[in-house]
Parts: sequence; C-alpha cells; structure tokens
Amino acid sequence: MRFGHAFWPGEKSRESLPRKIRSCNVAETGFSYSSGSVSLKGQDHEINPIDRPGMAGKTLRHGTIFAAMLLSLDTGTAYAGDLTILHINDHHSHLKPDGRMSLKLDGKSTRVRSGGMPAVVAKMKELQGLNQNVIKLHAGDAVSGSLFFTLFKGEADAALMNKVCFGAFALGNHEFNEGDAGLAKFLDFLNAGDCSTPVLAANIKPEVGVSALTPNSATDYIQPYTVMQMDGMKIGFVGIDIVRKTKLSSSPDESTVFLDEAETAQRKVDELKASGINHIVLLTYYGYGNELELAASIDGADVIIGGDSHTLLGDFDDLGLNAAGPYPTVVKGVGGKSVCVATAWQYSQIVGELNISFNDAGEVQSCKGIPHVMLADSFKRKNADGDRVEIEGAARDAVYAQIKADPKLSIVEEDADAAALLDSFNVKVEEMRSVKVGNVTENLCLSRIPGDKRSKICAPEDTAGKGSDISMLVAHAFREMAKTSDIAIQNGGGVRTDISKGDLTMGDAYKLLPFANTLVEMDMTGAEIKAVLEEALDYALQPDGSTGAYPYAAGLRWHVDAGKAAGERLSKMEFKGRNDNAWSALDMNKSYRLVTNNYIAAGRDGYLTFKTVKNDGRYTDTYLDYAQSFVDYVLERGSVGRGRGGILLHNAARLRKSHWGISRGGTVAGKSGL
Repeated sequence: MRFGHAFWPGEKSRESLPRKIRSCNVAETGFSYSSGSVSLKGQDHEINPIDRPGMAGKTLRHGTIFAAMLLSLDTGTAYAGDLTILHINDHHSHLKPDGRMSLKLDGKSTRVRSGGMPAVVAKMKELQGLNQNVIKLHAGDAVSGSLFFTLFKGEADAALMNKVCFGAFALGNHEFNEGDAGLAKFLDFLNAGDCSTPVLAANIKPEVGVSALTPNSATDYIQPYTVMQMDGMKIGFVGIDIVRKTKLSSSPDESTVFLDEAETAQRKVDELKASGINHIVLLTYYGYGNELELAASIDGADVIIGGDSHTLLGDFDDLGLNAAGPYPTVVKGVGGKSVCVATAWQYSQIVGELNISFNDAGEVQSCKGIPHVMLADSFKRKNADGDRVEIEGAARDAVYAQIKADPKLSIVEEDADAAALLDSFNVKVEEMRSVKVGNVTENLCLSRIPGDKRSKICAPEDTAGKGSDISMLVAHAFREMAKTSDIAIQNGGGVRTDISKGDLTMGDAYKLLPFANTLVEMDMTGAEIKAVLEEALDYALQPDGSTGAYPYAAGLRWHVDAGKAAGERLSKMEFKGRNDNAWSALDMNKSYRLVTNNYIAAGRDGYLTFKTVKNDGRYTDTYLDYAQSFVDYVLERGSVGRGRGGILLHNAARLRKSHWGISRGGTVAGKSGL
C-alpha cells in the first residue's frame, strides 16, 4: 500500500466518507493510521489510497485537505525537489482572443490576435507535458468584464476553467459583484465539472446559516487552504483576498466578515507548518505591491502567485510593452530566505510558467520562469491607405523568426474542445448584442469640442451651446457605478457615437464604449483636479494635440475661457457630491474621490496630473468594465436622457478655436458636470 496521493473520482473517494472527514482541518483534527484505516477523533474509517500512474499531485474534491492526513503518515518527508506552477489571474470573463493589441515585431508596430481561454488550455497542456510536478493555479477575478458574464453569470467562465482543471482558485473582489449568492451560483457551475477545483480564501468568513456560501458549514464552498504531495514534498496553498476593495467596490453580504490579509496569511502558514507541511504557496488576490510586502514579511512563505493589479512582469521592452518588474520577482524574506513572486497580467493573455527548486533544507534554491504570450497566426500592419492587412513574404518571415527566438512568444493553436465549447456560448453572446437594455428619451448628441461636426444626428449648432450630451451621461454613469466616488471625469474621445432616441441595445453600448477600459478611482485635491482639467483642455486646443482630450464631468461644473493663457482657462469651479442638494465652490485644499477610465488615468490625452497621482499610490483600479458599467446604469434606470439622471447644462463661455467647426470667437457652453 502506497501513500502520498489524494482520493480521486472513480476510487473510493471522499464522497463515501462522513462530512466531518471530508471537510477537516489538519490543525484541528487528531488522527492516526493503523491497518488501512484512519482513526479520526476516536472513530475508525476505511481508506483506499490511490496507487496508479498519473495521479500524483491530484487534490481532493472540493478542496478539502484530508489528503494532508494521508501525507502525514509517510515514514519520511522530502524537502528537496522541483515544482512547476502554471498560472493565470484576472481573466475577467475575457474568454475570446483579443485582436486589439499591437507588439513591436521586427522593429515595427504589428497588430496581433492574442490570448483567449482556448489558447490558455492548449498552452497549459503543452507546458504540463514538458514539466514534472505541475500545479495549475488561478489567482482570482475570473468573472465580470464582458458579455459572457452579463449573459451567463459565470457559467461560461466555469466551463472554460474546467477545461484547464485548476489545482486551486483564489477568490478576487469581482467574484462578489453579485453578492454571496451570485458567487455561490458561479461556484456551483465550477463544481459541476469533473475538476472540483478547491476555492481558497482564508480571510473571508461568510456567516454560517446566513450566507449562500455557508448554508451548513464554513467550508461548504470556500476553504482556507489545500494541501497536496508531489515527489515527497508536502505543499500547502493558502488563499488570500484583498479586503478593502472587496468590501467597498464589490457587493459581499453585510454579514460576511473579512480578516486582515497579512495577519491571516501568517496564521495559516503557521498552522500548516505545525502540521508538517514544509512548502507554502500563497495564492493571493492582493496586488503586486502588496504581494512584495507579504513576501518580505510572512515567515514561512516560499512562493506567492498573485492577482488584482493586472501587472505585467518580464522583459517586454523590445516588444513595446511596459512591465513592472522581472518574472519572477525574487524577494528577500524573513531570515534572508528567498521568496518567489509571480503574476500573469490579465484577460487570458499570458500563462505564467514558474519553475522552483527547493534545497535539502526545504528552502527556495532557485526560481525562474517564462510569461508566455500566446499568439494566433495573424500579423497585420497598416498599408498605404491606412488599412490593417496581413503582412506577407519577407516581412512575415522576419516576424516568425523573432517569435521562434523569443521564449516568451509562441503561435498557439487553440484547444479544439475548448474552442468548440466557447463557440457554443459565443452564439448566444452575439445574439445578445441585439437585446434591449433600456430606452433613450431623446437624441443624445456626440461632440468632442462643443460645436464640432462629429455628430451624425445633430447639427453643430445643437452641440455648440452645451457640448456632448452622451459624454456627460457616460460620466454620470461612471460616477454612479463606481460607488465611492463623488466626481467623474471622461475624455470626449473615449465616447465614440451618438445615441438616437429609442431603444438602446447591448450592441449600441459596446459600440459607444468599444475599448478595453476599466474604471479607476483616485484621491485628489481640488487643486489637482483643476490642474488636470487645465492640462486636458490645453491639449485639446493645441493644433498638434487631440480634441479627444476635451473633458466632461459629473459632480463638477465650471466656466471656461479658451482665450486665456494655459492654466488659467477654468474659473468658478463648483462641486456637487452624489448626496448633496446644492452646488458649492470646489475646495482647492480638500481631497475628493474621483473616478475616470484607466486610459487617461495613466496620463494619456494630456491628463498629466493623473499620472502623478497614480504614481503617488492614490489610485485604485476597480476593474469594472466601462461599457458594462454603462449598461448596468441604464438597466437600473430603464430610460435615460439629458434631463433624466440629473444632467444639467451650465455656464456659457467663450471658446476661441477656428478648427472646431464654429466661427472664431463663437459662444459655446463651458463644460459642466452633473
């Protein structure tokens, strides 16, 4: 009889054991082994260990840690060994490949088609075949962010995740977007497959008997950790979720308790160490910066696989992408021991491959790895007419040569079964684009700068006096859906179409807001808010700038005079919070919470002060998809228009710019918010 494997479907599994055994915690359970049975707190139960090829490293169904009891029965424990972790995070219901990313290939900007869950499945299968002692991990935020979640509420995500068969999945804040009950529904979909992926969150405590996550016990759906054995190494995996963001930016039940991330991580590591588990992996939805701090401070952690911050790690400068650090990042932990930290960007674009070697003392001897970018065989560049077309001949051969020489890049053929499964969901998604989400009570005109000729349903004079109706409605929607912000700022160029009176469909909303943008919140003083608006206005007015920078707002209004010098064009700035009854002067010394899109939050389109605030750490990405946020806003209200939702137009001002499509010195509305 051989030990060291968990029970697995098809054997005499955990399902045949009393629930107490199936859900036990090693640190709280006494047990002993004798003649093929386990004595658990005085009760003897038969066991049937698995002894067949290919089962090494399998976890128990539903993430229980009964395997740890079997592991502890081994006569010896291996401390040295190798472990390979394949991981993703923050895929946010982005299941299809993305055709919007450009890479610098052969020195030229090249539009590629990349990622997608069928490619993730294929790449993980390939890498699993090339390595030993492989565990596949997901570090959170699987759901929310595309029509696949809007329509299927996690069913599509769960189905594709079960094609991967993750060894563990940590909860992120967006798993709670529809409350504890919504999360339980998603996890039911996940558990309906054959993988039975353990769902980990040691610092989340739903109220037993109240939350849909804990109808009978604290571990009905969520476990604090799971344990498995590989090559004699006992490895514990602890889940941690970010607390403040989950409580404030998502919708967990009020009765669900969230514990401190670092304190909980240390406590669970101590429990596992005391139980004889000699290697610890923290699966943390906590953000790269926070995870580096955990690595330096948690005694006993060997590896951290993270999520939340959508951080790109690795050497990507030559490809034109900006990474935040090396992959993996090695941190000097407690006692000078090395701790490996890795995360895998976002939206099913990268599969992280982390290879760890442990020495005879059980410490990390080395860790290295590759963040794999999965490409389809599609490479486009603009031709003389400005159209993107597939490159051919020597240009394409040069791209192939670069991909072959770069271990980060590979052309991946999608897993056929996963692709077919995705297609079955995608048919309904395409149908959903015609689904009505609300009613528009009047034409909502588009303009960038007031009075321009951008609108297809309104004359220039219709926007000359008030600017873009739809841009201010979008700003108002963002403020409402971000929950904690009192001000919203949206660049005019980020809103792409008019909205005509009548039915608004899902397709209309995603055509209106077509980019892969998210809502971010920033804490800024009144002076900083004025500064960033002055910067954006100046950039919009420059001949070599972009009219798309022109700012629209909710919760703010102002006078603007473009005839004044840069930095002095805005005056009479007023603020009205979402719960305020009247406007008041914007306090230049007071701090306000503001929401915007992540594009201009990075300092683009002339919004330079935003970048300063972001770099200063006063920035939180909610990862709420901006188009879906607009859809949710309309769904809540049923109908929208200029009057509905509190859109007010104020303060005529003098803007002087001949190329707007109005006469020099024409009078138009100073941009005001809601």
